[in-house]
This record gives sequence, structure tokens and C-alpha cells, in this order.
Amino acid sequence: MTVRRVIAVFGLFALLVSGCDGPAGPTGGTSTGAGSTSAAAPALRPGWQPLTLPAPPGDAGRLLLRDAAACAGRWFLVGGVADASGGTRPAAWTSVDGTTWTIVPVRADSFYGRQNVLSSVACRDGKAAVIGAKTGGAHGYPRISTWRQLPDGAVVEVQASFETYGGPTAVNVSRLAAGTPGWLIVGNRSAGAASWVSSPAAAEFALVEGAPELASDAVGVTWAFDAVAAPPGWLAVGGLLPAGRIDRDPAVWSSPDGRSWRRTVLPGGPEYEELQRVALVGGVPVAVGLRGSTFGAWRQEATGWAAGGAFGRRAGSGVPAVTSLVVAGDRLVAAVADGVRHSVWVSADRGGSWREAAMPLDVPAGADRDVALVAVGDRWWLAADDGARAGLWWSDAPAS
Repeated sequence: MTVRRVIAVFGLFALLVSGCDGPAGPTGGTSTGAGSTSAAAPALRPGWQPLTLPAPPGDAGRLLLRDAAACAGRWFLVGGVADASGGTRPAAWTSVDGTTWTIVPVRADSFYGRQNVLSSVACRDGKAAVIGAKTGGAHGYPRISTWRQLPDGAVVEVQASFETYGGPTAVNVSRLAAGTPGWLIVGNRSAGAASWVSSPAAAEFALVEGAPELASDAVGVTWAFDAVAAPPGWLAVGGLLPAGRIDRDPAVWSSPDGRSWRRTVLPGGPEYEELQRVALVGGVPVAVGLRGSTFGAWRQEATGWAAGGAFGRRAGSGVPAVTSLVVAGDRLVAAVADGVRHSVWVSADRGGSWREAAMPLDVPAGADRDVALVAVGDRWWLAADDGARAGLWWSDAPAS
């Protein structure tokens, strides 16, 4: 294990330890400002309606739902199928109205590609690109594949050398974003945060490793979680572990092309803070991530980035995470896992305050349990997988 991997793991250990000072507070609540959470408010009650997903071709098995996206009048949902013997295969669905869903043909081209579970999807101009993975090999590392959609609608595996996503300097591949320039993946290598860039065809991704300001340096160790197209290029979010410290500070990076990056470290406190998801609300970037024992938002303003409201509270011994962040009309909708369960939160003021929204399925936190969101206008879709069953629901935005 490299030194930087040791540092990253130690930083995560500090995060877990910091939550052991006392019992976790109530999960529900409406935030009143940076770092503060008010008394519990009644949860919003979306009118969730279940949707039917056709069974993918092949042997029967349990559906695995992992991510969703929508653009240009087309919806996409990705994941996989787990069979009775524990094997997996990739699966994807699409819709032209968000109500009736059909299977997307998935054509794998490698041993691990045929076992991928598709984990991150983005789309542009009505076409999708996808990241998938399957753990395997001598060292048990995730074997990463990317996938692109052909004119006939099929999603096909993209050939890439093992070192593009794996190899001796690999750490992880995180999220895929779509934009006018093409496609961007963010993740991490032993040198710190990294990116992978592709043209609109998504036929090949080029690894950008060790880029100044994006990668770790004398200032600290970097980690990237998510990105969004932000004209004229890209905006990535994550954290930086300053030299001599054991807790991360939130960090953002901007780039015109996904290759050259400019870093901004946001003012951090004594607690562990990092940005895990980012979205544009009315053209304004808002990021959501961990803020000590809570989740929190940060918003880009004319004078720079400012902390927004805090919400939720870490509970139990699991690792907290923001699993999804989407824009629904003028609202932000975030899905988070607090260490015990998944929950959904809504902000009508660009992250300034938050209110919990009831989910159609109780989803405990843990491996192979996920909640993903997508929104078009004021309508939401929620894919939930509680480890035993998975489903897709839609709802109009609930009244405040």
C-alpha cells in the first residue's frame, strides 16, 4: 500500500473516530445555517408511485439498481442482475416518458465486462455513457469498464488497457459526467485526485494522472468524488488533507478541458469536511458532503464559496456518504446514507436549509444497498435497492 493510500485511510479513520464522542442526534430536521440543525420538522410526503421494470435477458435473478440519468427526453437506469450462485451481469433500462421502461441491449466484450455491475451513468443529446465494475483477479481489485451507446441503442463495452483504470497506481474510479466538451470521469490514483477525459463519442478515455493542483502535492493529499459540466468546462469536487493534519477540508477544482486544473480549498474547520456530490441550480454550483457529524452544503457565490445549511446526523458505525444529488425545478434533492439508513433531503434555497422527504422503501446502509435519484422539471424518480429487493418509483414534487 502506498504512503498516500495510508494517509487517505488514516483520514477516514479520523472521520469515524470523530463521531464517537457521544450518541448521534435525531436524523430529521431543518437546517438553520452553516453547521447547525434545528428541531425536527415533519417530513415531506411525496406521492411515490411504483414503476415496472422488465426483466433483463438471461437467467432469473435479483435486480441491482445503482444510478439514473435523464437528458433530451430520454431516461436511463443502470445496474445489474445477481443470480442465485452469486454471479452478476450488467443491465440497463431506458424510457422516453419516465413511465414505460424497456431493456437496453448490453454487449460486453471482456471476461469481467460480462460480470460488470453498472454503477454510474450520464447522458448528453439523448445518449448514455456508463461506468461498470466487477471485483476480481489475483488481488481482488475492481475491474473497471466504460460503456458507450451506439446509434442502434445498444450499450457496448469500450476496450481499454488495464492500466487506464487499474495498475500499480490505481485507487478508485468514482463518477461520470457529461457536458458540451464530451465526457469526464473523476477518481483517484496514488498521486491523488485524477481525471479521465473523452470526446463526445465516449469511445476512449485518456487518463490525466499527476496533474498540477488536481493531484496531491506539498499542500496536501487530494481526493475527488464528483464532477459537473460548468461552462466553459468542468467543475470537480472532493477534499484535501492538509499536510500535518488528519481531517480533510472541502476542495473544488475547475478546468476548461478536464486536463489542466485550478484548485480552490474552501475554509475548513476542525472537523472532517469533504464535498461528495455537486450540481448546478440555476447555473449556480452547489455541493453537498460531510461536515463533521452532519451533512452540509456549500454554494458558489460572487465572492467565493460559502457554507450553506447542515442536515441529518451521522449514526451508527457505518461510513456516511452522499449517494445522489439532483436538481428538480428550483429544488435540490439529495440522497444520503448516515451509517444506519439511507434518506432523502430537499432544499428550496440552494442548500441553505433542508427538509427530509419520506422514501417509498426503507433502505439500511451497507454494501450492495443504494438509493439513486433523477429529476426532470418538478418530477422525481427514485431507484432503491435494500439488498434484498430493488424498485423504481416516481413522484411529483411534494408541496412544502
